[in-house]
Amino acid sequence: MQQCHFDDYLLPAEKFAALKREQALPLAINPNSDQYLEERLQLLDEQLATVTRLAKDNELPDAILTESGLKITPLDAAVPDRAQALIDQTSQLLPRIKITELLMDVDDWTGFSRHFTHLKDGAEAKDRTLLLSAILGDAINLGLTKMAESSPGLTYAKLSWLQAWHIRDETYSAALAELVNHQYRHAFAAHWGDGTTSSSDGQRFRAGGRGESTGHVNPKYGSEPGRLFYTHISDQYAPFSTRVVNVGVRDSTYVLDGLLYHESDLRIEEHYTDTAGFTDHVFALMHLLGFRFAPRIRDLGETKLYVPQGVQAYPTLRPLIGGTLNIKHVRAHWDDILRLASSIKQGTVTASLMLRKLGSYPRQNGLAVALRELGRIERTLFIPGLAAKC
Repeated sequence: MQQCHFDDYLLPAEKFAALKREQALPLAINPNSDQYLEERLQLLDEQLATVTRLAKDNELPDAILTESGLKITPLDAAVPDRAQALIDQTSQLLPRIKITELLMDVDDWTGFSRHFTHLKDGAEAKDRTLLLSAILGDAINLGLTKMAESSPGLTYAKLSWLQAWHIRDETYSAALAELVNHQYRHAFAAHWGDGTTSSSDGQRFRAGGRGESTGHVNPKYGSEPGRLFYTHISDQYAPFSTRVVNVGVRDSTYVLDGLLYHESDLRIEEHYTDTAGFTDHVFALMHLLGFRFAPRIRDLGETKLYVPQGVQAYPTLRPLIGGTLNIKHVRAHWDDILRLASSIKQGTVTASLMLRKLGSYPRQNGLAVALRELGRIERTLFIPGLAAKC
């Protein structure tokens, strides 16, 4: 499938045309290019005017604009030191129990183990202890051999059989959704958040033993092979999406997958990443698909803005401006952009596959450039707004 022509991944042209004609595109924006661009560019102009005024009056909160760029005052610690004593006190109140007992208790509350069904007949696992032991072996990266050796009454053969027939990506996804939904409905979770915001990041684990030969090497993490787990966590501390990804691919490739394809009841509205989690393509698609995107950008003061009228229209912001937006190119490829975003939203193709393909294309590729320009509008809207609120 990876060798298909780009157009083959998308909604059929006739179906897209029908959805557009019926005003039924599954997108969060006005599909009329003239109206959409007029609204966004007007908002952008207002935002830039506000930042210009604040910069002239030296009133940017915790920031100052100089000839070399934007200088931002580092944030103070958000959690006061005295809070640590309360954290320690609270931790001491929690009971110390075995992780095996915890798994049993959580399964009693939620019934997540029922989702690990047999591959052929869909039956639930008959031996819950065996199932939870196999899951625990995965969770702590112990492996079935060592799990069998450390668990009285269990054998490698039993664990291996159960893993082969009952444990798969789709059963893990369904069980995870059950756990996330149970926490989401619990009254205590509301003290942490309302379940509408989330963040995502990658965590690399070194590969060892037989897994070493299947690991990936990325100079960013050293010369040892490993695997990267990319996880989305809600503001209620629920990891609603986790997937193993290639360490050689930028984190931003997988941001939308977790937001669009998780199976929980969470309705995420705003999402945060670190610098590796954003590109202009991601900025564009996040907006088209209805998510507010708020990456924590390293060296924010050095990140350039793109403006519709050229640097001469915003002389005060000259140190921040990287170029002029190519609005004409966005208009020329507007339907291509809508078709791509609609295809991703409807699940015709995954966001990660399309982002990888777009990122690999030459700079002159029409759709890739148009989507980048649209993303630059959203990024330029985000950064001045952030600077004005810092």
